[in-house]
Amino acid sequence: MIRKIVNKAYSYAYSLKLSHKQITMALAIAVGFVSGLVSVVLKNGVFWIQWLLAEGITQDSYNLLYVLYPLVGIVATVWIVKKWIKKDPGPGIPSTLYAISKRKSTLRKHNIYSATLTSIFTVGFGGSAGLEAPAVQTSAAIGSNLGDAFKLNYKTKTLLIGCAAAGSLASIFKAPVAAIIFAVEVFMIDLTTVSLIPLLLASISALLTANLFLGEDSLLRFQLRSSFELVNLPFFILLGAFTGICSIYFSKLYMGITRTLEKVRKVYVRAIIGGLLLGIIVFVFPPLYGEGYETINSLLNDNLAGVAKNSVFYDYRSSVTMMLIFMMGLVIFKVVATGLTIGSGGVGGIFAPTLFMGSTLGFLFARVFKYFNITELPASQFTLVGMAGLMAGVLHAPLTAIFMIAEITGGYELFLPLMVTSAISYSTSRALSPHTIYTQELASRGELITHDKDKAVLTLMNLKEEIETGFVVVRDTCTLGDMVGAVRKSKRNVFPITDEKKRLVGIITLDDIREVMFDKSLYSEIKVSDLMAAPPELIYTTDSMEDVMRKFEDSEAWNLPVLEGQAYVGFVSKARLFNAYRKLLKEAYDTE
Repeated sequence: MIRKIVNKAYSYAYSLKLSHKQITMALAIAVGFVSGLVSVVLKNGVFWIQWLLAEGITQDSYNLLYVLYPLVGIVATVWIVKKWIKKDPGPGIPSTLYAISKRKSTLRKHNIYSATLTSIFTVGFGGSAGLEAPAVQTSAAIGSNLGDAFKLNYKTKTLLIGCAAAGSLASIFKAPVAAIIFAVEVFMIDLTTVSLIPLLLASISALLTANLFLGEDSLLRFQLRSSFELVNLPFFILLGAFTGICSIYFSKLYMGITRTLEKVRKVYVRAIIGGLLLGIIVFVFPPLYGEGYETINSLLNDNLAGVAKNSVFYDYRSSVTMMLIFMMGLVIFKVVATGLTIGSGGVGGIFAPTLFMGSTLGFLFARVFKYFNITELPASQFTLVGMAGLMAGVLHAPLTAIFMIAEITGGYELFLPLMVTSAISYSTSRALSPHTIYTQELASRGELITHDKDKAVLTLMNLKEEIETGFVVVRDTCTLGDMVGAVRKSKRNVFPITDEKKRLVGIITLDDIREVMFDKSLYSEIKVSDLMAAPPELIYTTDSMEDVMRKFEDSEAWNLPVLEGQAYVGFVSKARLFNAYRKLLKEAYDTE
């Protein structure tokens, strides 16, 4: 049904003889509209599940069920993936970045629904994760497949993925400007006149769609009651360094927990272990249940009692010391809860957990100074700026952090501390860890797309596609006569020499045998092993394209052999790589 509609739309656009630019604009609006709908489905789906779970349950007994709800949600998610979808949705943002860098901006069709469906169960039943990444992944998959249906090139499909990311965040946070910046900073979309208009259209379209179905209420409800005072600037500088260090804690611990759980091979055992541990943590710290935006709102409005409700700490809400201990527990265990949620098989993102932990850090930071009678800081301002600081540090997206917090809270009066704290946090985090949770694994494999055009094109190149196999292979036990026979069969002037296990042991060029190849008396006397030489460099199928180019530059060779392990695979030529580079450069960065 959907395919027929898309095909008709394509035929109609073709009949109208619309230009490439006009088609891109129309699809950007469509992607924005879909992004808004996806956000509506996610938010309503989670809301209804949580409402049904809480219906008719008293406050005292509800705490006990915290232990079971996350377990049920994660097991249900794993069952849906294994039995129905049969394909892992994968982590939302990293999967989308991988599609941009290595799959020519093509996301699999199951990503259109898999992340949305599973994240509703994960977060609805109390998984400590966000809905932003599933929204981005779903919308990006729709944008990518629309691009394929309309036969668009790589550059335009990548732009539609950026439109999906901008639309998703604009609809969830009601922050269209920050959403565009997010697409530029995280998805490496070039901010040019050509790309800016589609991003704006998608962002506005998504925002209007969300407002139509969800109303105009902001996710975070806050009114700035006091203006920023310059005397507090040193404390915001200190907060920047603090959130930068905590960003490293967040990223390292999250990666450590998820990788540890991945070692448990049986998926249901992993889900049960992670779900039970998560349930225990949520039982002690109920604010870690779900996304946590209500907790952030309570902190912004200085309502500690609202944060502690349904917890064992509620009876001690009048004790400042116990409340600070409670807040420290939230800071320490939020990333643990998120790592258990995602690592055990749940589906969700780290965007909301980052905001949660950042707000808690900021609030705790201000209250500690008051507790020790050092100074009284405006807790709401530090709660707000703490969110930006941790977001800048964890996501390495300082501009997104600044504009996101300013837009969703209307806190434009705090622009100076937002900039200072975000910049320091980002610088601290980047100095200690050059890559984010989103990009760590991609970067380690040389598959991370960047704003550096040269590196971006190298990332888009696929080494295996450039390997040439039309070389005559000669055994190391052959004679010169056999070698001359191989020369007659080959159109190339390079010959790989292998042993009985097909391992490369050397190479021979025509120049190496030119002086002896016409002396037949030597055909049986000289062995190939006497003539071969070691190649100037070896390329492995696991090498990144940056490594390959570096090896060509260092060796000054025009052809280099490629190995898979120790086995010979073929050769790569410098000329072929340059041709592929120029072609990809034109596809990725042509304005048309």
